[in-house]
Amino acid sequence: MAKKNINEMSFLDHLEDLRWHLIRICLAVVIVATLAFIFSRFIFDEIIFAPLKMSFPTYDLLCRTATFIGVDTTFCNEEVPMIIQNRTMAGQFSADIWTAILAGFVISFPYVIYQLWKFVSPGLHQNERKHSRGFIVISSLLFFMGVLFGYYIVTPLSINFLANYSVSETVDNQIDISSYIALVRSSALASGLIFELPIIIYFFTKIGLVTPEVLKKYRKYALVIVLILSAIITPPDIASQVIVAIPIIILYQVSIFISKMVVRNQKRKEANN
Repeated sequence: MAKKNINEMSFLDHLEDLRWHLIRICLAVVIVATLAFIFSRFIFDEIIFAPLKMSFPTYDLLCRTATFIGVDTTFCNEEVPMIIQNRTMAGQFSADIWTAILAGFVISFPYVIYQLWKFVSPGLHQNERKHSRGFIVISSLLFFMGVLFGYYIVTPLSINFLANYSVSETVDNQIDISSYIALVRSSALASGLIFELPIIIYFFTKIGLVTPEVLKKYRKYALVIVLILSAIITPPDIASQVIVAIPIIILYQVSIFISKMVVRNQKRKEANN
């Protein structure tokens, strides 16, 4: 049966169309998650637990930097003072399942975006679809950049700070596996979503919710929000917050530039008509 024209589709037809896109997304995530579950030992040893080793690239770089400028730092310690343990019967199995699902979502993200775009694009004009062909590639690159930033920057900074923070020498850091994985997961996913800011601003500008003038006017308030976000997803030390805040501020400036381009193209289109 031929697919109905977007203008002929009722509300229920749209819901049915959305349902099939969501089913395809779930199937893709499940398939990739199954493969991730099969290779879970590699994922845990080489990826999830890698920031617990002082040979992790971030620690090595920060240790070399601190040594070069003559500053003492915990990044040069021989080991991370933290023990990961399991306190519940199904703890390790649950960690394995949810980590596989997370890996399935992250790896299949381009397909997820593709399916969402397939649902939205019929409602756009042909010219709008033409100028948005790079949406899937750009949004996927931004997301992966954010995940890598969260994994290589936010996660090791948080682990190093929290593992070395102590109220007393009598207290050892014996961390439950669910707590550790939650930190890695939130750092990576939060950063990945934050890096989607230019894409969000693009669509908000297209539908008239924001303008370049509004973004410029509230830039100082946005800076405060950025610092608050940095404080939430990083340990409470100034250096870590600045490291996280810098790329977010850059993304905000890029978003202003993108908003300007969208408005300029809309005005040009109106002038031609």
